[in-house]
Amino acid sequence: MGSGHDHDHGAGGGHDGHSHGVSADADRRWLAIALALICAYMAIEVTIGIAAGSLALISDAAHMLTDAVSIVLALVAMRLAARPAKGGFTFGLKRAEILSAQANGLTLILLAAWLTYEAIERLISPPDVTGSLVLYTALAGIAVNVVAAWCISKANRTSLNVEGAYQHILNDLFGFVATAVAGLVVMTTGFARADAIVSLVVVVLMVKAGYGLLKESGRIFLEAAPAGVDPDAIGDAMVARPGVVEVHDLHVWQITSGQSALAAHVLVDPDRDCHAVRQDLEHQLAHANNITHTTLQVDHAPAQLLTVGSGAPEAADGHCAEPHGAVHREEPHEH
Repeated sequence: MGSGHDHDHGAGGGHDGHSHGVSADADRRWLAIALALICAYMAIEVTIGIAAGSLALISDAAHMLTDAVSIVLALVAMRLAARPAKGGFTFGLKRAEILSAQANGLTLILLAAWLTYEAIERLISPPDVTGSLVLYTALAGIAVNVVAAWCISKANRTSLNVEGAYQHILNDLFGFVATAVAGLVVMTTGFARADAIVSLVVVVLMVKAGYGLLKESGRIFLEAAPAGVDPDAIGDAMVARPGVVEVHDLHVWQITSGQSALAAHVLVDPDRDCHAVRQDLEHQLAHANNITHTTLQVDHAPAQLLTVGSGAPEAADGHCAEPHGAVHREEPHEH
């Protein structure tokens, strides 16, 4: 019997249509420009929000603070993820960006909870709000966020971390539009509760974005298959390849955004070349599923498995004492 392994870590980049090494500096530059814009405007907005007595402006500024934090975390995570694998960190620090994305999602949820409490208080007892200040500040915020969103859109959004920062700013843009409407309402009608109502609209946007980030990062930490990938379909496609008798212990997971990995135990016909079958499977996985980081243990199938065509793989020759997941087996055929 024989076995084969492929440890293609995608060093050349670009297997997902984007070369990380070439664009890393460009990504950092665009993120840094967006960060400078956001920090400068956020300081101005907090000052005006307090002067105008507007919770909508303060909530937008708080959301902008999470924008800034998300970009800082993205920049730090990029540097950490670029470090080579060594010591006990055999994948390097690529999951630093997923930690960052999870932190982004959590801060959005916590901030949303605080703003909800403040908005309800203001609905019960609305303070005086200077509508004109709210309107003009929100309009300026829309312009700042459009430029910042454009900067981040130039970076690599296949990264969950960069996408998280982009979603922060995009949601903030929608929030500013709602705040501008509130400012106009307060200015023209004197309905001060419009400010608190818009704050709740911003809260809904924050919760939606935060939940999305927590869900995606949580899937990666729990080693779930990438969204949209069906491991059973992959196993069935593998066992349909020439010479493959059975596939079990099949695992598909994400190391980080845009980098999936697969491991499996493959049993092949005794008269087949294990290495040739392995290479065929690697080619299929790379082109059909965009998975280039594969570890395949390939062995010849025992005679009793071929004749009976059933039974657990561990009963055949003790390869796997405790196989995980479904067993994919070719249909019985004549030998």
